[in-house]
Amino acid sequence: MVAAADEIEVALTNGKKFKARVVGSDPETDLAVLRVDAGKLPAVTFGNDSSLRLGDVVLAIGNPFGVGQTVTMGIVSGLGRTPGINTFENFIQTDAAINPGNSGGALVDAAGNLIGINTAIYSRTGGSMGIGFAIPASSARQVMESIVKAAR
Repeated sequence: MVAAADEIEVALTNGKKFKARVVGSDPETDLAVLRVDAGKLPAVTFGNDSSLRLGDVVLAIGNPFGVGQTVTMGIVSGLGRTPGINTFENFIQTDAAINPGNSGGALVDAAGNLIGINTAIYSRTGGSMGIGFAIPASSARQVMESIVKAAR
């Protein structure tokens, strides 16, 4: 949870690190908007999560266990899932390995478009068991726009 953080640091793939501040957060989805004063940064392209189909190839990007950026590949194995992990319940289910530390990372389609935000895993051991959940990009975008609007 970003609300409990004393400091927030954003690390880029080129090794640069920047301090960030919380613009706002949404406890229902556990999403936050951060402000990073780093000049012009590249932005992800939002994909159309409503056109997802079971079996579509996806990539889960994150920083599990603090080892650095990783990418795992899998498929969409479920849509509209309600695993009972939060008050928000409309997840994309994937078998792409989402390990601890991947939360908040991107779930992208085969073209590199953002289709979800990695959120949780189903696990009996704490590691990936092939059942991960992501908030659809359209929902994340609505939360982001709401936070940004409220901060103005």
